[in-house]
Amino acid sequence: MTKPRDVVVLGSTGSIGTQAIDVVSRNPEMFRVVALGAGGSDVEQLARQALDLRVEAVAVARASAASDLQLAFYAEAQRQGFATGRYPIPKILAGPDACAELAGWPADVVLNGINGSIGLAPTLAALSAGRTLALANKESLIAGGPLVKELAKPGQIIPVDSEHSALAQCLRGGAAAEVSRLVITASGGPFRGRARSELASVTPAEALAHPTWAMGPVITVNSATLVNKALEVIEGHLLFDIPLDRIDVVVHPQSIVHSMVEFCDGATMAQASPPDMRLPIALALAWPDRVAGIATPCAWSTASTWEFFPLDEQAFPAVSIGRAAAAAGGTAPAVFNAANEECVAAFLAGRLPFLAIVDTVEEVLAEHEPGVVRRVEDVYEAEWWARTRARELSGNKLREISR
Repeated sequence: MTKPRDVVVLGSTGSIGTQAIDVVSRNPEMFRVVALGAGGSDVEQLARQALDLRVEAVAVARASAASDLQLAFYAEAQRQGFATGRYPIPKILAGPDACAELAGWPADVVLNGINGSIGLAPTLAALSAGRTLALANKESLIAGGPLVKELAKPGQIIPVDSEHSALAQCLRGGAAAEVSRLVITASGGPFRGRARSELASVTPAEALAHPTWAMGPVITVNSATLVNKALEVIEGHLLFDIPLDRIDVVVHPQSIVHSMVEFCDGATMAQASPPDMRLPIALALAWPDRVAGIATPCAWSTASTWEFFPLDEQAFPAVSIGRAAAAAGGTAPAVFNAANEECVAAFLAGRLPFLAIVDTVEEVLAEHEPGVVRRVEDVYEAEWWARTRARELSGNKLREISR
């Protein structure tokens, strides 16, 4: 790269966002953050990031957070020793459309690290503006697949998920016609090896105790139910144009092999590295180049064991349910994702048992008649219905348990 790439980071105060900022801060000759977007729940951290990076603009999704952010800027400027009125105030955008507006900010790369399907509008805005999209927000691709696919030019979306980053790297090893299968690895989450009957009394604290990765609560619960692997199968199908029946999931507890590509001659290429999200983040920001020294490599001189197990779909049926949603197409994947988000929220609030998360999602999907996705409103309407129905079914289950 001849000059640093200008980067917009959406979801800057979350796990992906903070690690992306760390990557940029360690490589100022390669990257420069020009704008930050966040929900607005942690304005102190957002103000600190903005002043540290000297960004041009900041977006907060909650309009009411704008005044709090102004105060946070003042407090952070004092802490950093700026004279009164002599610190760089970025432009502040506020409201539900703020991150979508920021996604079109002049930049080379937009990193979408927002959680949930609310990331769809920023994804579409970044693609419309012609930006390279470093996509960590898989939900936007899943919920708005037809819209995203229609807008995206070849090579415009670079995956940030460790599994899809691994697949993208392995796919460099052969032509598209030579690819037989994609193999997505799963750690198995905190309940690997348990039978379905052993999961009935799982608590939120147990579900949040992931053995390998440090992630946000929704993603961590999705890892415990393996809904995350269902979403990743759909994402892989959409990103790489591989049929659903040629995408497998295998359990790999060590989380060293992040995914594999099997080729027509029987060869399989695997991407291996210790679990560190900074590697796929850096690769997405610099694609197709690599960032030297960004993560610690495997210690090949130290004895180790890598294990692979088949997925227990009786205990963890989410992947097969997700495949069915993807095969149905239209609004079905959006309904799958939205119903799951609602059920996870109910579980974390103590209103729904662990096993009922996926069971309820399956019930919502069974009632849904997939519609065609021609506009964003089609997605939002399907999601609204799915969330409403998931809440109704969750409430029924709670009343049944309390009897």
